[in-house]
Amino acid sequence: MKAQEAVTPTYVGTLYPRDTDHMGHVNVASYTQMFDSATWVFFDRQGLGRRYLEDNGCGMAAVRQVLTYSKELFAGDTVVVSTDILEVQEKTIRFRHTMQLAVSGELVATSELVGAHLDRKRHRAVPFPPEIAQRLRQLVVTHQE
Repeated sequence: MKAQEAVTPTYVGTLYPRDTDHMGHVNVASYTQMFDSATWVFFDRQGLGRRYLEDNGCGMAAVRQVLTYSKELFAGDTVVVSTDILEVQEKTIRFRHTMQLAVSGELVATSELVGAHLDRKRHRAVPFPPEIAQRLRQLVVTHQE
């Protein structure tokens, strides 16, 4: 079952003509930006926000991302992104963003990422602090829908 935190939206937004390409549908850069915004909202909720990163000399870096597009978006569409944790390892987290149309709930796109917890001075992946690792593991989706 999903934890309540996992179903809280991590991004809500309406698309504009500036978000479209020459064919009139939303461009790849806009999808990526929305998913990136969702990532940082999600990380902030889990204690991995700006203050933690600055105070501890840490960072988070995407080391893998897979985007899947299910439906075209156009200017004027409003979307909602929710985020699920799929797996937590000592130094990495695998999570999935699900983007849906706000009005209908229809699936638009997914983005599955692996992020590494970094020591910014050493430029290497390091373990999550125990309290953050525990919080993240409590939110792992126990079955995929």
